[in-house]
Amino acid sequence: MRRHHLAGVGIGPFNLSLAALAAPVDGLDAVFFDARPEFRWHPGLLVEGATLQVPFLADLVTLADPTNPFSFLNYLRDRGRLLPFYFAERFHPLRAEYDDYGRWAAARLPSCHFGHEVTGLRWAGDAFELTIAGQEPVLADNVVLGVGSVPSVPEPLRDLVADPGVLALHSADYLAHREELLAAESVTVVGSGQSGAEVVLDLLRSRSTMDGLRWLARTPAFAPMEYSKLGLEQFTPDYTAYFHGLPEAVRDRLLPAQWQLYKGIDAETIGAIHDELYRRSIIGPPGAVLTPGVEVVSASTVDGQIELGVRHAQQGRGGTLRTAAVVAATGYTETPTRSLLAGLGDAVHRDRQGRLEVGAGYRVALDVPGPLFVQNAERHTHGPGAPDLGLGAWRAAVILNAVCGKTVHELPDRTAFTTFGLEEK
Repeated sequence: MRRHHLAGVGIGPFNLSLAALAAPVDGLDAVFFDARPEFRWHPGLLVEGATLQVPFLADLVTLADPTNPFSFLNYLRDRGRLLPFYFAERFHPLRAEYDDYGRWAAARLPSCHFGHEVTGLRWAGDAFELTIAGQEPVLADNVVLGVGSVPSVPEPLRDLVADPGVLALHSADYLAHREELLAAESVTVVGSGQSGAEVVLDLLRSRSTMDGLRWLARTPAFAPMEYSKLGLEQFTPDYTAYFHGLPEAVRDRLLPAQWQLYKGIDAETIGAIHDELYRRSIIGPPGAVLTPGVEVVSASTVDGQIELGVRHAQQGRGGTLRTAAVVAATGYTETPTRSLLAGLGDAVHRDRQGRLEVGAGYRVALDVPGPLFVQNAERHTHGPGAPDLGLGAWRAAVILNAVCGKTVHELPDRTAFTTFGLEEK
């Protein structure tokens, strides 16, 4: 049975970052597995013209190792696009461009193995044993879970989204159903984040009429993402460490209040939506209806239409809406890992809500000596930066230093001008 120093489960941006940072390390035998046939990054949302919400420096490696050959700038150079990128003066790459960048990197990393589904994990006495569908098991001294997230659909909409006979879908599948949505008599988009805004903007630009387009959100406003320079310091390792040090109950109260950090809309997209509405208003009322502060509480099909039961929180009253199609731009949740970790049994420590207990260094608390790390499964312990691409290279470097037992990447002690919390005397 082949034994590796490090095995990664899942190859999304974060484990791909770890693979890229691990590649130059002499003597480190690392391997990464993913059930998918190739790297893809939110393929259903690669809407034409949509950009990342983070700068190009938040690539796989640069914020930990700017000299690494898997940087975004080296990708552009390899593609013959470095000077066009320079003249384009784009600080935020296109989403489709980032997807291509990820596939470029994955194809050049021999440690990455697609079409390999890890189905189980157990402690084999002195190493982890990973069960891989249709393959021989492998052993690993260290394991990093980077299994990503899955679309989150609110309970009232789940049956509709699961019904193939109804034009109701999560925004993750938007492009696959785009032509149907453009042709539908009416469309309701539910969700106030960036994905919802990008879907609304594309529909505004592409539908022949704005009539029948509705945008609903639970948040009290269609609000911009926090993008002030000091505000963004909540996406630094300094803030991550501060958040991790808070009591669990405080973290659980704090995270929902930070929604504008990770559920807001970039100002450019908000501006583009307003511009489109304004342009259409020249020839009459735009027809689209945008209503924040509304929660969908029920959903059913009536006479071939979707009927949504809604409630306005501030007004304290409800009503019903009819629509031909629904797009649930309702975000993502961490991929469940209970089945994958079942072989470890009660050795896995969980909090009162059944979530993984994750230490400051991204290591899961276990009753076995083997190090098990997670990437993007620790928002409840590490705060809103957990799914943010900007912290990916840093977190991967922290994990890599721990795996190697030495400082492979020098990481600064201070990363923010803000001092979070009172300093101990």
